[in-house]
Amino acid sequence: MSESGASKRVIIKRDPEALADYVATRFVNRIVKRVAEGKRMHICLTGGTMGGAVLRTAARDPRLAEIDWSLVHFWFGDERFVPRDSDDRNEKQAREALLDGLDIPAANIHAVASSDEGLDLDAAAIAYADELAQFAPSDRSETGPWPSFDICFLGVGPDAHVASLFPDRPEISVTDRATVPVRDSPKPPSDRVSLTRPVINSSKRVWMVIAGADKAAALGLALAGASYQSVPAAGAKGRRRTAFFVDESAADQVPPQLIDREY
Repeated sequence: MSESGASKRVIIKRDPEALADYVATRFVNRIVKRVAEGKRMHICLTGGTMGGAVLRTAARDPRLAEIDWSLVHFWFGDERFVPRDSDDRNEKQAREALLDGLDIPAANIHAVASSDEGLDLDAAAIAYADELAQFAPSDRSETGPWPSFDICFLGVGPDAHVASLFPDRPEISVTDRATVPVRDSPKPPSDRVSLTRPVINSSKRVWMVIAGADKAAALGLALAGASYQSVPAAGAKGRRRTAFFVDESAADQVPPQLIDREY
């Protein structure tokens, strides 16, 4: 397959465990390489079963102890607007799986405000956009008032949603801001904050990690180039690479010509 950023690459592994191991290794590889060059790195995390599995697997990599974490910043593609200690928080999952075990400055973990911190949902979305803007590059020819993520992890729901951008809802079409408040989400909890498509698509690399037969139809539609309004995963793409890391159960409807052996 082509190496161009416009291409969609599909890498298939046997099962969720093998998939998490493969993605985690490449995740740490990328951090090690970038930090060794003395470059700042921005990473956008996702929640969900596979999002957590990748981070827990990465946490076991002995190379983490050698990384200068002051150069690495973590963000979240979306967050559930619930109390800070709620198990529904993507931040809580990420901290327990990986982040709390890193020697990283507290200011390098950028979390959306929680519902018990005095802000309402709209204010929480605005505050996160303001924080993103503080790390916008001076050259914004390929981005907006937000950092360009070196890696943006995304989960994909059975309905093909990514982050908290759900099919046929207004949030998927928002392009004039970095974040949106989401109310009455089709998937509970109902209130959320999500990054918008422009932020996701200004990432250098978008990595979608997908496991399970219930995701096969969504993956097939995303690869077929369906409308992003109805299939949000079809509209997620990195400027350099767009990769779908999937297990065999989710790959049932993947055309053979789109499959890569390795990333």
